Amino acid sequence: MADVPLLTALQGGADRADALTVDGRKCSYEDLLGAAGAVARRVAGAQAFAVSATASLETVAAVVGGLLAGVPVVPLAPDAGPAESEHILRDSGAEVLAVDFAERAHVPAPGTDAARGRTDRAPFKGAALVLYTSGTTGPPKGVLISRAAIAADLDAVAQAWQWTADDTLVHGLPLFHVHGLVLGVLGALRTGSRLVHTGRPTPQAYAAAGGSLYFGVPTVWHRVARDEAAARALAGARLLVSGSAPLPAPVFRDLRALTGHEPVERYGMTETLITVSARAAGARRPGAVGTALPGIATRIADPADGVGELQVKGPTLFDGYLGRPEATAAAYTADGWFRTGDIAAIEADGTHRIVGRASTDLIKSGGYRIGAGEVENALLDHPAVREAAVVGAPHPDLGQEIVAYVVADGVSAAELTDFVAARLSVHKRPRRVRFLAELPRNAMGKPQKRLLPPA
Repeated sequence: MADVPLLTALQGGADRADALTVDGRKCSYEDLLGAAGAVARRVAGAQAFAVSATASLETVAAVVGGLLAGVPVVPLAPDAGPAESEHILRDSGAEVLAVDFAERAHVPAPGTDAARGRTDRAPFKGAALVLYTSGTTGPPKGVLISRAAIAADLDAVAQAWQWTADDTLVHGLPLFHVHGLVLGVLGALRTGSRLVHTGRPTPQAYAAAGGSLYFGVPTVWHRVARDEAAARALAGARLLVSGSAPLPAPVFRDLRALTGHEPVERYGMTETLITVSARAAGARRPGAVGTALPGIATRIADPADGVGELQVKGPTLFDGYLGRPEATAAAYTADGWFRTGDIAAIEADGTHRIVGRASTDLIKSGGYRIGAGEVENALLDHPAVREAAVVGAPHPDLGQEIVAYVVADGVSAAELTDFVAARLSVHKRPRRVRFLAELPRNAMGKPQKRLLPPA
């Protein structure tokens, strides 16, 4: 519902001059509310508006202003190409709003139309945010995220990670995704923790921030682990959290050795927000993303060899794809479970392991179902391998054969094949190895397997 209280700390917590720091610029809650009030006044009555989601106080003010006005916000990747930006603006009907953080206006009072939002504005259904998918299986789709879903998710992860107003959250993630925007900005404004956005997520910036809680994607944590001084500077933190892609087991172990922390891994999607996570007070191990968050139910559909598609239910799920009722219906099973499209296993104690995407990471070879992530982690254990991506390629006898793309120096394909076969079942060894200078990745550092050269 549009009237679910969301920014509880921002609108009712104790203020401080350095409540938010974004790319070196500081502001208080009072400053932010004034700038967001100016945005709310400008967008009042609009169906939706877009913002170029740079790492800036202006982006934060735009999103908060939209929430105050009850007008859906469409964050745009600032480096998106013209075709992608044009598609999103055309699909949403939103216009880009330029924000002046120095402008101030009174915050709408609770109970006014602007503060309540407009739930009658079809086709947005009272959404707080419209986040667009990456478009890997077609044009990007607008995901309608409600206030209620955001509030439920932030409260669940705050409980799981023991996240409070005493924390200082540090991250440098993009502000057009769930990870950087919903968790990394709105989470701080709900819990009351300080926020330090480093602008760019460099190891040096993370080390200098002096935070207690750090968010990063695997690429960030890999770079931190390679910078020993930066990694050791994080020893005083309370919790390191990794998400948006699987954290390679060698990076997990390196962080543990250098920082003294075992990172918390969690799992979610744009459509579901965060649904599964390890706990701050619980066991953590490489390759596992923990257990379902409070209020979330999970199941494995049609399991074989212990794995199958992960399906979820709960209050954090989206309200549908903007203007695409057929796609929304297809995303759910007949009995109301959301199809994640991810292949997973759930162990006896409820711990989840994500094998990968059904479309690219489940390899069926010689009658076996093989998770690409398991083979990638085995390759990354080799000291010469810096990056690895594994796919299944058509094979006349096996159905699919395992092909590994690696970034490595001083090692042969045969050595890597033997290395994997010595650690995993022999049928999981790569049949072919291709060496690349780097893997194609998106803004969150996730390998883009569809952009790999033909096997």
